Amino acid sequence: MTLSVVIVNYNVKYFLEQCLISVFKAMKDIKGEVFVVDNASVDGSCQMVKERFPDVKLIENTQNHGFSFANNQALRLVSGEYVLVLNPDTVVGEDTFSKCLKFMDEYPDAGSLSVKMIDGKGHFLPESKRALPSPMVSFYKIFGFAKLFPHSKKFARYHLGHLDENQTHEIEILPGAFMFIRKKALDKAGLFDESFFMYGEDIDLSYRIIKSGFKNYYFPETTIIHYKGESTKKGSINYVMVFYRAMIIFARKHFSQKNAFIYTTLIYIAIYFRAALSIAKRILKRYIEPFTDAVIITLGIVVIVPFWEKFRFSSTNIYPDKLVMVLSIACIAIWLISIWLSGGYDEPRKKLAAAKGVAIGSVVILLLYSLLPEEMRFSRAIILLLSVWSIGLIQLTHIGYALIRKEPRRDIRKPKRIVIVGKHDEAIRVESIMSQASVNKQLMGIVSPSNDLIQNDSLGTLAQLNEIVRVNEIDEIIYCSSDVSSHEIIKSMLSLVSQGVDFKIAPPDSLSVIGSNSIDTAGDLYTVDINAISLPSNKRFKRILDITTSTALIALSPVLVFFGNGIITMLRNSLRVLIGKRTWVGYIGKNEKGLPHIKQGVFPPIKSSEIESLSNGQVEKINMLYAKNYSISKDIKAIWINIAQRTR
Repeated sequence: MTLSVVIVNYNVKYFLEQCLISVFKAMKDIKGEVFVVDNASVDGSCQMVKERFPDVKLIENTQNHGFSFANNQALRLVSGEYVLVLNPDTVVGEDTFSKCLKFMDEYPDAGSLSVKMIDGKGHFLPESKRALPSPMVSFYKIFGFAKLFPHSKKFARYHLGHLDENQTHEIEILPGAFMFIRKKALDKAGLFDESFFMYGEDIDLSYRIIKSGFKNYYFPETTIIHYKGESTKKGSINYVMVFYRAMIIFARKHFSQKNAFIYTTLIYIAIYFRAALSIAKRILKRYIEPFTDAVIITLGIVVIVPFWEKFRFSSTNIYPDKLVMVLSIACIAIWLISIWLSGGYDEPRKKLAAAKGVAIGSVVILLLYSLLPEEMRFSRAIILLLSVWSIGLIQLTHIGYALIRKEPRRDIRKPKRIVIVGKHDEAIRVESIMSQASVNKQLMGIVSPSNDLIQNDSLGTLAQLNEIVRVNEIDEIIYCSSDVSSHEIIKSMLSLVSQGVDFKIAPPDSLSVIGSNSIDTAGDLYTVDINAISLPSNKRFKRILDITTSTALIALSPVLVFFGNGIITMLRNSLRVLIGKRTWVGYIGKNEKGLPHIKQGVFPPIKSSEIESLSNGQVEKINMLYAKNYSISKDIKAIWINIAQRTR
């Protein structure tokens, strides 16, 4: 047998599906085998593999013992002359395996190789080639010198920035996403070290291959797509801790005692530095805009109140300071809550949401103002002037933050302008998936996958795609992988990378459309299961309903005690919901089957008494419909019928 492919999967069913489609295309005319080791996924990955890819040798783990452990399970069973360790969030070209095999045959000293990797937007991924992370190499990377001098042989050595990405080079470290290894080299170097749970195991194995007398190569003659970020958010504290702890294990294993001590000290400094930076960044990102909005409103009060006093009464300090302070705090709170409810702090940014929030808040303030006793009123004119001040300045600051963060300027209410590259029937099927996934899009047309116009309704051919994108101001391209080869998709992406469009791939006979918008984000996924419960506005209103319901039940508990025996349980649940441990309405059971995550519910979406008579299939369908067609009115109804049932 020539080639054994090993893929470790953890809860990325749709990415795994697309990966396997590309792998089997690339395996054509190559005698090989494919292993999938599943680390206790709960998204239906194993069932999908069994149904769609019966030739795959599937290993189902009931517990996640880590990346190294899972790879070794398959590596002990492989029989290929070469082994490929591959991430599930990748797409390989039809010629990837054949080119790698040819290279390895021509270079008998090659123990392993990596290939050129691009992200979902067509940008080169620098981790395609790496050096050994020695203390100084790591120092330059951790403390930003590599970013400041990206092509320096000294400072950017971590990603070998001085080496041309389009030339073949001897390197030291391969990326774990694609490790093409000669079986003889693997036998001599040994399997993955299971001390590494996740991260670092690729560095360790690459280094051991070199120590075994072989060479590692970077081979850019074939390119793959790697949708980074599926397993871990790289800005998270958890990632920082896991990654750097792996580096400590590596240092203690391979460096001298002195160098290991220096390296470990450096890593611990980096852990605390990055953790503090991550916490600060998260807090800043979440609260900087509300804080700035509060400052703007406060400045408005400081400026407008004395101005109005001078204009209206030809004097200052007319309104008592205490009254101004109390009412100012109340107004700031109402405006900030109104902006939040209007989606002013949501991502992606909603156009004019901040201005809309201030306007709605102003109406609420004026209504409440009219209910205040005479001695607590000061001036409607001040409220109106402050509203105009806040609408203008707050909206401008929100636009400024969006520009600083480089958020897309496109109004999310404006449909995405999309073209689908594929044959007519497959393109219509993909459009149907987009419609069911509630994607706000405008299909501009279909692009023929052939360079001959074989379809009367085509905008043009694949060769004309660059011009089609420019003329029609296209936001997103969807490739039908049944009609366009992976090689052509990657080639097309590379030619369009400068135009700023998004890319998606629709696998054949699948309910998913997959892509990614940057190297720092997880891949985007459109499926018929994408649903309303994931929307930021619905999450927000669901939480508000939870808080108000819990507060009302606690307040009414002295009365509710006369209507049933479950008042203690009700109070306990109210407190759990109030502190965010539970939600009032959730899925039936704990297994969400790949649906968007929500907290465990106190009540199901239906009457609790009806659950026992339901089959597993019916439960899954109810959960899916609840998530897909979520509305706050359904939660209210579910809470009412379940409380009514319990108080009888």
